[in-house]
Amino acid sequence: MFKPVVKLFKSLKFKYLSLFVVILAAIALFSLMYGNVKQETYELHEFKISPKTIRSLKTVEDTVKTEQEKRRIEAEVTPFYQFNEDISKNRSAIATQLFDIIIEAKQVNVPDPDDESKIVKSRSDQIKEIRTKFTKLEEEEPGLRLTNEAISSLLNENIIELRKMQREVSTIIEEELSKPIRGGDLSTVRYEVERKLRLSEAIRPAVLQTLITLGRSLVVETETINKELTNKRIEEEKNAVESKRILQGQVIVREGQFIDSEIYRQLELAGLLTNQSSLKPIIGLSLFVLFVSAIIYMHFLTWQEKSNKKKKSLLIVYSIFFILAVMMKLIGLIDKEFDVQVAFLFPTALAPLLVKLLTNERLAFMMTIVTAATAGIMLHEGFTSIMQMEIVLYILFGGIVSIYVLGNNGRRSNILRTSLAVAASNILFIGFYLLMTQSTYDLTELIFYLIVALTSGIVSGALTIGLMPFFESAFGLLSDMRLIELSNPNHPLLKKVLTETPGTYHHSVMVANLADAACESVGANGLLARVGSYYHDIGKTVRPNFFIENQHGTTNPHDALPPEKSRDIIIAHATDGADLLAKHKMPSEIVDIARQHHGTSFLKFFFVKAKEMGQDVVEDDFRYPGPKPQTKEIAIISISDSVEAAVRSIKEPTPEKISKLVKSIISSKLSDGQFDECDLSMRELKTIENVICETLNGIFHSRIEYPD
Repeated sequence: MFKPVVKLFKSLKFKYLSLFVVILAAIALFSLMYGNVKQETYELHEFKISPKTIRSLKTVEDTVKTEQEKRRIEAEVTPFYQFNEDISKNRSAIATQLFDIIIEAKQVNVPDPDDESKIVKSRSDQIKEIRTKFTKLEEEEPGLRLTNEAISSLLNENIIELRKMQREVSTIIEEELSKPIRGGDLSTVRYEVERKLRLSEAIRPAVLQTLITLGRSLVVETETINKELTNKRIEEEKNAVESKRILQGQVIVREGQFIDSEIYRQLELAGLLTNQSSLKPIIGLSLFVLFVSAIIYMHFLTWQEKSNKKKKSLLIVYSIFFILAVMMKLIGLIDKEFDVQVAFLFPTALAPLLVKLLTNERLAFMMTIVTAATAGIMLHEGFTSIMQMEIVLYILFGGIVSIYVLGNNGRRSNILRTSLAVAASNILFIGFYLLMTQSTYDLTELIFYLIVALTSGIVSGALTIGLMPFFESAFGLLSDMRLIELSNPNHPLLKKVLTETPGTYHHSVMVANLADAACESVGANGLLARVGSYYHDIGKTVRPNFFIENQHGTTNPHDALPPEKSRDIIIAHATDGADLLAKHKMPSEIVDIARQHHGTSFLKFFFVKAKEMGQDVVEDDFRYPGPKPQTKEIAIISISDSVEAAVRSIKEPTPEKISKLVKSIISSKLSDGQFDECDLSMRELKTIENVICETLNGIFHSRIEYPD
């Protein structure tokens, strides 16, 4: 059923496959996260009772409240008053001018005995003439009004008395208006002017009321509002008003509360009514998913690795990602039912541990960042910010700590040690979080957070150990944990080698030591080389006695066989071993080591033997079928295998002999083209040569000769 899918998977180019997987995963991720960003709305009606307490899911500006506040501020702003000292002089001058007009009218109308032609005007004509002169002045000063009776009473006075009254009124007006007077002070000042006029000896009783009326009308404000400065102050005050907002998490209406017009307006403004819908969350989430998908796609597109490995790693990364996303979804559902941050239960180190053990450290860092960002959205509280930053940092720090503490050791004990380190990191971060919130927590809450932090770290390790076999089985992967299991001497195949071919077993252990050390020196996988070396000659268990290390002094069966038969038996151990390992469903990397560790090497001994027997043979007939070593680890095992077998044949090995032999074997394989298909450099070959020589010198060191 799955064979066509697997065949299609292998045939597709990585660029197209990765694009298809990323797009498909993006759609699935969007569907999974949509519920976390979709704004909850309610079917509510004005002038009804609210069925539940409703909080705002976002911060929005309340423009109506802001404008109301600005209008209130405008009404309460103190006007900018400006005192005008010229007003007192001007009003005094008006009083003087009024009297001048009266005095001038009297002077013009005085009879002249020497000029009988001069006509003396009647009182009514005088009043009419004075009224004409007053007209312009009254237009400029609407409050200034003198009745005909008042003018007539003033005309009755002589000029000397008028001059006295003129000076008195002008002085009183100038004195009273020489200080700041506002609209509310006018009645008080007018009263004071009236009082002074009544007490003045210069004012005759006949015109007192007329002059009181005149004096009161001359009193005006001397401190007036400066509209320009006042408006400027109003604008400054209005600009200083902070915009009124409905804040995230703010309760708009409580359960059982009457929904009046103002509450309904706020609900509508916050977008909480069912008749409102917004595309913003959908667009925002789409951008986030696009961003995450682009990061993952670009990471794999720029990764310099074989296509098959990249395909597997891509599927592994997304499988882990969706397992974590489902976990976030479940925790998010639980979190709503508690007042504490249940989201801290999320296993912070699960993603980086699994990804690093199954792929590499670079991918683990990327997944830590992506997981943290995704969790920030999926584990956020409904009435807080859309990105729960404490959760983002919690997962980010826990993941980074796990990557560094794990190192390159994937053993179970190290994973557990790493999970404890992550738990300690979680405790430190939660301590920081609790202190920064500046809230008061009781003992129960503190114990809860301590347990949550420990649980998160330990569960990260436990789930990593539990899920590893499933990923290894599903994707045919070989992790450090799996390699360590395969290195157990009690493994059935290793027991088979030990019991049936003890010489081969000893040889394999020696090769493992050499290969492990050499691989570590050039950055290759030493553990893979060690474990692969244990199994590389398992094909010899098919015909153990045909290999010299298992003969133990018995007759060599090859002496009685023709060279072609011996050749077939020796060459077959590579393919027999690979077939046996494949039959037992061993990892492909171990099978490849058994198949490729001899590459296309030449069996010179049997070729020469055939030549000496006069047979017409060609060199290619006496070569292993290959393929040549495809990886550094297999090439190094090939060198170690040949070196270990050759060194055992040296009598009294010395460092010089060993060095010469190792150099000769490496040069021979190099010239034979055995390293053409792996990426070993000349510098690495030199390093491998030095390390193998050092290791062999340690094994074959000189021993003290003890006396009998």
